Amino acid sequence: MADAAGSTGRLRALAVALAVGILGLVVAFVLGAAVVLPLSLAGIEVGATTLIVISLVTGQGIAFGGVALGYLRYRGLGRGYIGAHVPSILDGVTAVIGYGLALVAVFLGAILITLTQVEPAENQVGTIAVENPEVLLLLIPASFLLIGPGEELLFRGVVQGRLREGFGPVLGVLLASVIFAAIHFTALTGGVGGRLATIGILFFPSLVFGSAYELTDNIAVPAFIHGAYNATLFTGLYVVLQSGGTPPGLL
Repeated sequence: MADAAGSTGRLRALAVALAVGILGLVVAFVLGAAVVLPLSLAGIEVGATTLIVISLVTGQGIAFGGVALGYLRYRGLGRGYIGAHVPSILDGVTAVIGYGLALVAVFLGAILITLTQVEPAENQVGTIAVENPEVLLLLIPASFLLIGPGEELLFRGVVQGRLREGFGPVLGVLLASVIFAAIHFTALTGGVGGRLATIGILFFPSLVFGSAYELTDNIAVPAFIHGAYNATLFTGLYVVLQSGGTPPGLL
C-alpha cells in the first residue's frame, strides 16, 4: 500500500509540474496574442523590437509570474515555499560560481551534441537578432529584470518545488531541468532533430540553475545565474554580429 501511495504521489507531482509549466506557456501565448492582434487589426506595424518587448512583458513578466503566484495562492503557500529572501554572502558566492558553471555547461553540452553530427536548431530570438542586432541591447538588461526572475520563479520555484515533493531533490532537479529545456521546443526553428539537439544543450545549464536553487533554497540565486548567463550570450552574439562574424548556434 505504501509503495502504491508513493507511486501515486510521484505521478501526481509530475502531472502537476507539467501542467503548471504548460499553463505558463499557454497564458504567455494568449496574453501576447491579446496585445499583438488588436495592434495588427488597427493597422499598426509590430516590429521585431516591439514584438520582443510584448513577449517579455506578457510572457516572462505577467504570465510566468502570475501562474507561479496563482499556484502558491491556490495551495495556500507563502513566499517561503519558493525561498524568496535576501541573499546571504554564501548565496552570492554560489551565484557567481553558478554563473561560471552555467557557461561551461552550455559549451560542454554544445561539444557533446557536435559529436552526434546533428546541427542544433536556432532560437527565434537569435534569428531576429541577426536582422536586428539592436534587439540584443534590450535583451541584455531584460535578462536580469524579466527573463531570469520570471522563468526561474515558475520553473524552479514552482515546477522544481513540486517535483521535489514527489521525487526528492536530486530527481526533482533532473526532471525540472528536462521540462525547462523541453519548453524551448516551440521557440526554436528547424527540424525536430535540430530542436532536440538544442534542447539537449540547454539541459546542462538548466542543471546548474536547479542545483544552485537546491543548495541555497533562494530563488534569487538561480534568477541571477540565469539572467547573467543569458546576458552574456546576448552580449557575445551582439559583438559577433557587429564584427561581421557568423553567430554561434547557442541561442
